[in-house]
Amino acid sequence: MNEASHERRRRLRPEEIALIAKLLKTDSTKSAFRAVCSDYHVQEMSDGGMGSVRFLAPFDANRRFGDEIAKAEYVDQDGVMVSITINADQHGDLYELDFWKTNFSPLIRYPEPSHLRIID
Repeated sequence: MNEASHERRRRLRPEEIALIAKLLKTDSTKSAFRAVCSDYHVQEMSDGGMGSVRFLAPFDANRRFGDEIAKAEYVDQDGVMVSITINADQHGDLYELDFWKTNFSPLIRYPEPSHLRIID
């Protein structure tokens, strides 16, 4: 890991935990879920300020995308649709929380779980 990416290494923020819980259809107040989330470190992805993060796993340096496990969308404050997916790696572990704003601009407002439309 280069020094620039090490600087962006951090724990999940409360709003990210709440969003992940909603996408995974889990109660974010359950202590087991919060404990698992607090164990994760993430690295912000270079996505132009859209909010994507990659889950870091020190146990497997050769991780790669495996499958999309949850998907939702919401409309940002500027009226632009934002797609959000949770991706797993090839082992089924959390890999990315990926945001894609359809006009490629930065997020204006981080989504609240109640604003999501879950896509099954």
